Amino acid sequence: MATESSVVRGLPLSEEPGLGAATIPGYLDEVAARWGEREALVGPSAAGEIRWSYRELRAQAMAVARALVACGLGRGGRVGILMTNRAEFLTALFGTAQAGGVAVALSTFSTPGELAQLLAAAQLDFLLFEERVLARDFLADLLELEPAIADAAPGRLVSARFPWLRRLVALEGVTAPGRRAPLGAVETWEAFLAAGEAVPEAVVAARAAAVHPADPAGVFFSSGTTSRPKGILHAQRAFAIQWWRWPRIMDLEGAVRAWTGNGFFWSGNISMIPGVAFTTGGAVILQPVFEPRAALELIARERVAYANGRPHQWARMAAVPGFADYDLSSLKYITRGEILWEHPKVSTRWTMPMAFGTTETMSIMTSEGLLPREARRGTAGPPLPGNVLRIVDPETGEVLPRGARGEICVKGPTTMIRYLGKAPEECFDEEGFYRTGDGGFLDEQGCLHWEGRLTALIKTGGANVSPEEVDEWVARFPGVKRTQTVGVPHETLGEMVVTCVVPVPGVEVDTAALTAWLRERLAAFKVPRAVLLFAEEEFPLTGNEKVKVAEVRRLAAAKLEGERLSAR
Repeated sequence: MATESSVVRGLPLSEEPGLGAATIPGYLDEVAARWGEREALVGPSAAGEIRWSYRELRAQAMAVARALVACGLGRGGRVGILMTNRAEFLTALFGTAQAGGVAVALSTFSTPGELAQLLAAAQLDFLLFEERVLARDFLADLLELEPAIADAAPGRLVSARFPWLRRLVALEGVTAPGRRAPLGAVETWEAFLAAGEAVPEAVVAARAAAVHPADPAGVFFSSGTTSRPKGILHAQRAFAIQWWRWPRIMDLEGAVRAWTGNGFFWSGNISMIPGVAFTTGGAVILQPVFEPRAALELIARERVAYANGRPHQWARMAAVPGFADYDLSSLKYITRGEILWEHPKVSTRWTMPMAFGTTETMSIMTSEGLLPREARRGTAGPPLPGNVLRIVDPETGEVLPRGARGEICVKGPTTMIRYLGKAPEECFDEEGFYRTGDGGFLDEQGCLHWEGRLTALIKTGGANVSPEEVDEWVARFPGVKRTQTVGVPHETLGEMVVTCVVPVPGVEVDTAALTAWLRERLAAFKVPRAVLLFAEEEFPLTGNEKVKVAEVRRLAAAKLEGERLSAR
């Protein structure tokens, strides 16, 4: 009898229950028509609190779309969104799609140097940004990156560094109020919206109706196994399909009020939070940046049912004085919520069904949520409808027998269109599969068992960190001879970023100074939480001078544990 191969197909997408329109504008139209005057969104603004119904949310998105049309956005034009979790992020996303454009999500954690890389890679036509976020002054950063912004008029920017960028629109910060726009090519959000008042809604409606499910819709940047962030281009249907399916996959009931303290510029958050809230007729509860006390107050006041966060955030919330006194009785669904389960008013023991996904698949591509509860065994589940999953030999690409361990590959309706700047054949294998770089196997029931990354990518607090990117900077610090950044297991973060350094003989490397230097050049989550020094003879190398990464990771974990024990 022939051995079954490691290939498994999900149900045809046409047989998936609960799906609606397969474009971003179509999704918004459908939920707005379905839920009407229900509360859709609660969040802060520079002027105070925002509470919008579904109809108001759609109207605000339409206002953004009309403004983009008035300012010259063409079909497929790219609109950068550099904002915290605020109402305008969502209206910019929906409005860009209604106008026929492509939304590009930019991380507010980006340093000026990283922001320059993202802007250049994204080839933006428009940039909608928050002037200040906490201590960051993005307007100042942009002026430093491109001084011509200060001298140009709105829509008249001519930049050699960012050659496609014509228009910049600034919103007053919600975490750091106070504003300077208008300035040169930068106009205010209010002036931008006012320009759209002359555009008939029928023009936007016609553009939205012409959007196809396979059209480009959004770009996310993810640190990969190379040193520079990768721009991941997704189709309209990737957003819409995941939004429709999340409540069903996660066994959610009723109208769900959903919260996260993590940025919408990461695909998982912008996929899960609107999907959970809008598909069920609930509401998105916005917190611009995570702060534990404010999160507790918001969850209690707004009666949040679904909280999407990470164990290290729950630990910070549990450490707030008076934690037990907050009324968290509304919480029903908490991702990885064991810490919050200890709260006296939290009675839920819901656990999110196991799943597997990547930014390239617009979050999940498999899930045990497809199986009856009694059939769930802690696997990552079978492929979601429309997906084809297979396990291949990482070296040869040959499909392996069922049960054999190899590289996870997938293709399907929510898989990316491609990486920016790459041809399709550089992104997919000859049969159109995306090779994830993650390892695992398929069991006899066709469920995926994920066993970790085949690459050295570090996942810390839900964010991806490229060791090569960190080491590029570490290697430039005076006195560093060798460097290897690794992920060491951590109780709440998943993995902790740790950099191991061999100093130049006779030179003392100040680890505190190195860490401070890196904070000026890398986003906060990429900065190592520990820098460990090793002698040359301690550092494990191959015969051709390559670092044995697995050995370095083991040594780093052992050294940290030794330091912890000696500190007792």
